[in-house]
Amino acid sequence: MAVSEISCDASAAPATGGLRPVLRLRDMVLLIVGTVIGSGIFLVPGPVLKAVGNSVPLALLVWLIGGVLSLLGALTFGELSAMNPRTGGLYVYIRDGFGRFPAFLFGWVLFFVVSTGSIATLAVAFSNYLAEFLPLGFWTAKLLSLAVIAVITFVNIRGTRQSADLQNSATIVKLVAILWMSGVLIYFGHPSRIALSSSATLLSTNSFSAVALATISVLWAYEGWQYATFAAGETLNPRRDFPLAFLVGILILIGLYIFANLGYIAALGPAVVANSDRVASAAVSASLGLAFGKAVTVAILVSIFSAANSIMLTAPRVYYAMAQDGLFFRRLAQVHPRFGTPAYAIAATAVWASLLAASGTFEQLLTYVVFIGWAFYALAAASIFTYRRRETVTVVRYRVPGYPWTPLLFIGTVAAVVLNTIFTQPGRAAMGLAVVATGVPAYLIWRRN
Repeated sequence: MAVSEISCDASAAPATGGLRPVLRLRDMVLLIVGTVIGSGIFLVPGPVLKAVGNSVPLALLVWLIGGVLSLLGALTFGELSAMNPRTGGLYVYIRDGFGRFPAFLFGWVLFFVVSTGSIATLAVAFSNYLAEFLPLGFWTAKLLSLAVIAVITFVNIRGTRQSADLQNSATIVKLVAILWMSGVLIYFGHPSRIALSSSATLLSTNSFSAVALATISVLWAYEGWQYATFAAGETLNPRRDFPLAFLVGILILIGLYIFANLGYIAALGPAVVANSDRVASAAVSASLGLAFGKAVTVAILVSIFSAANSIMLTAPRVYYAMAQDGLFFRRLAQVHPRFGTPAYAIAATAVWASLLAASGTFEQLLTYVVFIGWAFYALAAASIFTYRRRETVTVVRYRVPGYPWTPLLFIGTVAAVVLNTIFTQPGRAAMGLAVVATGVPAYLIWRRN
């Protein structure tokens, strides 16, 4: 599909390719929030605070930077989704803006590492947290992780509407749980611990490298809002709903993350938070007792399950779009005749995620390619310039505010983070690039066929 042929008429129906449009604005907002909130906000605040020398102002600034950076990208993707609401999202934008080869590499890394590795990580984390209630042996934990993947696979094959309803319920539960937890921690804690100024600390930690290192951890906690674009072809009114969903979703995440951090610090103090691996459980246990600390584990389990389900709901749409282009297994482009879902693409995702979960190789792979994923997000955002240059129909619709500076700032900031990773962790960067390079011969094979 040539970009010059894209119609920006708001009345035009999105090309769904056989998939049924069933998602509404509420679904998209909860999908964005539910995908992002996994286990990150329960674990990451400690390492972030430690990375900036226990400085509360800098830690909160890093969380704000991560949120604003995500917002800049979300506003950009909002216009792209409104301009070209097709199944596949970022894959389609990269393909239209820069060609099939980089788009294929994005889909390749997403399938073999990023999305499937994330599902595997969440499934294994679910077993690890459940072990706090039930004694689980090694093989029992493995089987439970595979069972989580099997459940979300079944739900998503049965129907997009059913999966979205499950996603909405789980997301609402974890939103209420995090708000309750944070409010209780501030109420029963010591708000005086939230020190907003310490000149000595600020001077000793005011370095780009420290903030950049902490930002990488925060970006992992914000990771996932991009996945909503993959389901654009199944949204009832994408040209209206996507821009608003991205705006509302990211603002909810920023407010929720900062509120949770304030709660942790009020309950434990900066020094304890910085050295805590499971800060949420530690904070609630310190404020309300061990029994309530266990209740946090329940909220984490719901959060993990919701995040895994949202990835299964969205990511297979990329492989479906790739298969439609002839760049992936052809069967993945088939839509289930009864359920109206890309059942084969969902099943393939589940099989590979299960293999990663069973083998335990996902942690190393994800570590290597997280920064690569953000490089592709920047590339997708850059496609907006191609779309703007080639569009042939102009009507009143959503435009990203602050264009071209909004996408440029997002692209530039992501580039800085990626380059900082390459220079400060060259070994990790080399492994990540090697993973991407495995897609080159695969692309040549599919292109030839």
